[in-house]
Amino acid sequence: MEERIERTDEPITPERIAADLRDLGVEAGETLLVHSSLSSLGWVTGGQPAVVNALTEAVTPEGTLVMPTHSTQYSDPEGWENPPVPDDWEDVIRSERPPYRPAVTPTWNVGAIPECFRTYPEVHRSRHPTYSFAAWGADAEAIVADHPYENGLGEKSPLAEIYDRDGTILMLGTEYDTNTSFHLAEHRADREQEISTHETTVVADDGEPELITLEHLSYDADDFADAGRDFEAARPEAVTEGTVGPADAKLVSQRDVVDYGATWFEESRE
Repeated sequence: MEERIERTDEPITPERIAADLRDLGVEAGETLLVHSSLSSLGWVTGGQPAVVNALTEAVTPEGTLVMPTHSTQYSDPEGWENPPVPDDWEDVIRSERPPYRPAVTPTWNVGAIPECFRTYPEVHRSRHPTYSFAAWGADAEAIVADHPYENGLGEKSPLAEIYDRDGTILMLGTEYDTNTSFHLAEHRADREQEISTHETTVVADDGEPELITLEHLSYDADDFADAGRDFEAARPEAVTEGTVGPADAKLVSQRDVVDYGATWFEESRE
């Protein structure tokens, strides 16, 4: 917190954030997918709720605000790396973690702003236990409804719904390495890819726990930064750069990112 104060000339207010978002090019009525870093904004008066308020003000109720609310603590513990867990813990984790519940289960490793956003009134969160998204605004329910368990970042996912609405990506103090829309591009790349499968438990429509099987691509974000660098070099006109408070920010067309990414993965991955 002390570091944030030192990097901030004056307290960053919700009004300042909303004004900077408009200056960057965020438009009322649009569909906006936000990746964010609270610390990049410096000392924000009111913290993460202030940022959420500013974002909803910028898109207005006629638009739709979307954030990733992933809970990867519901992935297969056998593949955990940061940190890994002992082998003899894995079965205990699988059997004893509470079933995923959209209204209750916290996010994991997506930042303080999405964790705050998912608790807001009129925010809808999708049912996927590892790759959920939350949305607010005009198309919120439609974007997160019926999120398929299979290929949770692929077709018919909230990412695909945003693509169909010609949505915009806001990277607020973040970069392409956390740009989840590249995962949709992985699905659309014409190449052979590995499939991962694991079981987890969710709360079913009748309120009872249900064991489900999740099958999806073996998602790989290790080269997303390279794909983003090449995208900006090839399509500079598709990127708007600026600042929101002290944070570097970018606006990009999600369709452009996904279409470019699909071709890039076909040509650049082994």
